[in-house]
This record gives sequence, C-alpha cells and structure tokens, in this order.
Amino acid sequence: MPPVNYHALIREVPDFPKPGILFYDITTLLKDARALSSIADELTAYYQGQQIAKVIGIESRGFIFGGLLANRLNAGFVPVRKPGKLPADSYEVKYSLEYGSNSLAIHRDAISAGERVLIVDDLLATGGTAAATVSLVQQLGGEIAGLDFLVELQGLKGREKLVGHPIHSTILYP
Repeated sequence: MPPVNYHALIREVPDFPKPGILFYDITTLLKDARALSSIADELTAYYQGQQIAKVIGIESRGFIFGGLLANRLNAGFVPVRKPGKLPADSYEVKYSLEYGSNSLAIHRDAISAGERVLIVDDLLATGGTAAATVSLVQQLGGEIAGLDFLVELQGLKGREKLVGHPIHSTILYP
C-alpha cells in the first residue's frame, strides 16, 4: 500500500479565525482511518524507547495525538487546558499567539520532578503556545524529552521560541 499523503488530507480554510489567517484544518485528516493509524504508528516508532513518563496534550487538538501516543508509549497523559477548566490547584501562564493572547494551565500534581515529558500539539506556528507549555512543565520540575507537532508552519519561526528542546513535526509547510 502506498504511503499516506498527509498534505492532501488537510483542508486549507482562508480567513479563519480572522481575515488574513490561513487555517489548516486537520479534521479532514482525522476522519481518515488509514491516515490516523499511520501517524500514530510513525510517532510511536519515533518516540519508542525514550523513557517518556508523561505525554502532555495541549488543548484541544493536542489531546487527540497526545492521548494516542501516551497509550502506545505506556505513559501517562496530562492535559494542558485553558484557565478555569481544571478542577484542582494549578499553575497558569499567559502567552501571545499569532492572532491574540491567551493563558494555559496545568494541575500542580500532574508531573513529578525529573519525569521525562513529551509535549504534543497539532500545530507549531509562532511558538507561543508551546513555549508557554514548556514553562508550565519546567515549573513542575519536568524534563522536556521533546515537542511534537502534526503540522509546522516554518515561515512563522515558532522553533525560535523553543531553542534547546528537540522538536519533531510530521507535516511541514513553508
């Protein structure tokens, strides 16, 4: 069977969520069982053997791939959420993104000091969301094993905010 063409399965939506933004909609890729399985297989092979204790999924699409990967790596899954969504004591950090600002939160007991953590999200754009999540993990004493993104928009230079951390992206756009 030929390899899956992930680019062909991602819908491009112009002017969403505001004029001038080109949104890469991964829901069209997610509904393709073969593509979803193929990505899960690739990511599992990439991270197998790296002694990852926890996979962090960034709200909300990071929950999809983070959950799949945590299960396959026999690791715990930790959600990083928008403020007010976590019921217990949490850390919060504010950050900027390509079209505004936001905050993220993590439970204070989500990660133990020294645990190897993989951060997963669907998109690396300007890097603000990922950098905020790195900050949260570091507040808890976690060791960043890497950051994984389904899609990376290379022209927005998000990697520059994540220097010093291993980064893997499955689908690259200029």
